[in-house]
Amino acid sequence: MYDIIKTFPKVDKELVAKFAAIEESASINESLTVNGALNHSIRPLWPETRLCGTAFTIQARPGDNLIIHKALQLIEPGDVLVITCDGFLEAGGMFGGVMSTFAQKRGCAGLVMDGSVRDSIHIKEIGFPVFSCGVSVRSSTKITGGKINHPINICDVTVHPGDLVFGDNDSVVIVPREQAAEVYERTHKREEYEQKVLKDINEKGVSNYEQFEKAFAALGLTEEEV
Repeated sequence: MYDIIKTFPKVDKELVAKFAAIEESASINESLTVNGALNHSIRPLWPETRLCGTAFTIQARPGDNLIIHKALQLIEPGDVLVITCDGFLEAGGMFGGVMSTFAQKRGCAGLVMDGSVRDSIHIKEIGFPVFSCGVSVRSSTKITGGKINHPINICDVTVHPGDLVFGDNDSVVIVPREQAAEVYERTHKREEYEQKVLKDINEKGVSNYEQFEKAFAALGLTEEEV
């Protein structure tokens, strides 16, 4: 098995575009059979950031970004850089403004990383979507290797190259490539239903709490008579 893999199947571009129109990451995650949401430590670099694309995975050594520079030469339009450096936070030089600019020029859809980044103002100004665990200005080395486009584990979720990556203000969710089409259909139906519920609340003052009445009754709770 090569350390650097260049060809792999990806979620179809048309399906990625459909996912990009989904309103909330929660709708996608609730439509998965197994959790795909990265843990709470992954946050957008600035509020209301969104990204959607296919995973380009990188296993980097903590504090060393040489393999990331190699990856930047290989990414294709629509790829999302998904990088694990084993959660090492004290090297924001792992990914900064120059790398973000280069990635964006190559059509990269964004970055998800369990380490720190830097040059946050520059990254925001160019509008490159970044989700990370922190911000740090400490430098990184460029002396060790790593792996590109192998399965990785990042923030409690396994990511395979070519998987669907969706990020918004709440979370980053990974959808396995093989399940993407069916997950999209479930997500779309879920959001349609939620829009109907919201419309009923806003226009009629009617909620959907009736569905919980049997569950409430099974609890045997006593209620004050009014």
